Amino acid sequence: MTESLLGAGAVLGGFGLLFVLIFRRLGLGATLGYLVACAVVGPQVLGLVGDAEQKIGVAELGITLLLFIVGLELNPARLWSLRKEIFGFGVLQVVLCGLAVTGVVWAFAGFSIASAIALGLPLALSSTAQVLPMLQSAGRLRTPFGERAFSILLFQDLSIVPLITIVTVLSRNPADAQGPPGWQLFLYTVLAIVGLVLAGRFLMRPMFRAIGNLGEREMFVFAALFTVVAAAAIMEALGLSTALGAFVAGVMLADSPYRHEIESDVEPFRSVLLGLFFVAVGMMLDLHAIAARPLFVMGMAAALIVTKTAIIMAIGLLFRMTWRQAFALGLLLSQGGEFGFVLFAQAQNAWLIKPEAASLFGAIVTLSMATTPFLMALTKRLRTEPIVATGEREGPRADGANALIVGYGRFGQTVAQMLIAQGIPVTLIDTDIEMIDIASEFGAKVYYGDGTRLDLLRQAGASEAELIMFCIDKDQVTADLVEAVHTAFPKAGIFVRAYDRRSLIKLRGSPATAVVREVLESAVKMARLAMASLEIDSEEINRSEAHYRARDKERLKAQLETGDFRTQEARMLVQDAREELREGG
Repeated sequence: MTESLLGAGAVLGGFGLLFVLIFRRLGLGATLGYLVACAVVGPQVLGLVGDAEQKIGVAELGITLLLFIVGLELNPARLWSLRKEIFGFGVLQVVLCGLAVTGVVWAFAGFSIASAIALGLPLALSSTAQVLPMLQSAGRLRTPFGERAFSILLFQDLSIVPLITIVTVLSRNPADAQGPPGWQLFLYTVLAIVGLVLAGRFLMRPMFRAIGNLGEREMFVFAALFTVVAAAAIMEALGLSTALGAFVAGVMLADSPYRHEIESDVEPFRSVLLGLFFVAVGMMLDLHAIAARPLFVMGMAAALIVTKTAIIMAIGLLFRMTWRQAFALGLLLSQGGEFGFVLFAQAQNAWLIKPEAASLFGAIVTLSMATTPFLMALTKRLRTEPIVATGEREGPRADGANALIVGYGRFGQTVAQMLIAQGIPVTLIDTDIEMIDIASEFGAKVYYGDGTRLDLLRQAGASEAELIMFCIDKDQVTADLVEAVHTAFPKAGIFVRAYDRRSLIKLRGSPATAVVREVLESAVKMARLAMASLEIDSEEINRSEAHYRARDKERLKAQLETGDFRTQEARMLVQDAREELREGG
């Protein structure tokens, strides 16, 4: 058994790594690489690895961990601000797409009304496991576009309960008559969410506080995984969405002081298990079903993509999105999703469809997922908003400036004004139209555009610039972006505003000339003012600042060397610091 597991792991890992590298190089993303690799090594081609059903049961934890991490990024206040998107756009998307796809299945596939509903409604759901990583890798998850996509996906998770209820009501299997009615499943959902909220407030936070006081990294990892698995297990026991339970648990910890530590601990497991999920989906792809009815599978996959894209685009226009954004959103959510496999199995158990139909539509879902990276790559130019937003907000152009400053908020304004005062020509770039308009009232020329795009930087004159300065808020600048900018414009020094110490650690090894933590100097200034108000001697204040900076530098060096935010060498020993100060250290 051990040899079999190790052998399967080696084969899947080797082929997955090879194909993902190839597909990444082609710009088609990791998801398609996993799907193709494991369709090749699966039981229907090379037959090197089997038992996809068992693997997908474990791999679904990857989706659960993904929703937990997304929940950590959304505190309750921010989630509440998305309520219109979730229950407005999300409801319209699920209902309209479900009805439209059901009509397509009934009209062209020859199924009864009940069977068409059991097949069409699940196809309205998109792939959370595919879409969210695509948004994360593109740095768009926290943008208005990304939040809208996420809101739709979140409502789709919520809709699992009513969809299961509909299948149960339509069931032809007498055994389903003993199952819980829909109102009971809804009640279970509400009670489970309330229970998780209370557990987060009165159990999870005290637990992580106690573990934080111990300072044991292993305990943090174990506790984070326990939180996810326990929340998912509670929802599974009630017949509800495990991913929804993990998401609620994440939201409850989103505004806790341990959010970053929990996220960093869970992220590696999420990446591995999510990769395993796509591995299992690729192995489950029924190539025989496709070979038997290739035109039907490809035609239905195409009809699914066109129908969902058209409807989501129409809803997007109704919600005042530009046609390019609406089209992009439609394409991004045009595929079938992983919950389709669950609902197809439910429909099969309810005697609404035969096993052959479940395999056939499973292949349609997988094929639609495989097309998403291609469609997004092929339509990139069409979907990209023109750099010139209006006649008053033009895109950047090369005007001989020595420095390009990306981001003209409160941080970028200070940087720009000091450089301009020194006589250094600058080009300012931002995507906040309101900020651009306000800046123009004060005589500042700020160009409209996404300064993380290489083509836009080149258009702004980055090839001749001596400085490229990223003054963007939050954690938007990655090591990969810095590497790409350095490769494209090797003559320019690259300066990056880091959101916090963790962001700085993520940028270790990048070719950035300097990375500056945004609040360090202002925090030191406040501490100096506070000590001065207590009438502490100025020399003592200077010594305290020098001591802090030296200790902070040592801590940061240890963190950069290990990549571990909580490395033991980086801990501040307050008592020792006091003693060193008393001794003149």
